[in-house]
Amino acid sequence: MLEKELEKKFTEKVKAAGGRAYKFVSPGNDGVPDRLVVLPGGRIGFVELKQKGKKPTKLQSLQMERLKGYGCFVCVLDDPEAIDSVIFGIEQCTGEQHDIVLDILEAGGLI
Repeated sequence: MLEKELEKKFTEKVKAAGGRAYKFVSPGNDGVPDRLVVLPGGRIGFVELKQKGKKPTKLQSLQMERLKGYGCFVCVLDDPEAIDSVIFGIEQCTGEQHDIVLDILEAGGLI
């Protein structure tokens, strides 16, 4: 699946969950994740979308690590089957739980 197709499917699922998946662009800060997701209850996450098997660039990885350092939910999504799991992760995640939630999703092969 092409990245733009995955992105469309992802934004539709976020909308169905009652949220918004804003295209995230930050001038002067190249490499930020593709989408800033806002869900009911003040849940916020950053999602980098990739074609299956593609890896983030070094700059993208650096930006994601910075956001994680602030306690933000950040992940790479490259599989349409994992969309629901990513949305669930954002819904369940607080700063202290970030690494635990990501470890669970990753262990299950969901992200």
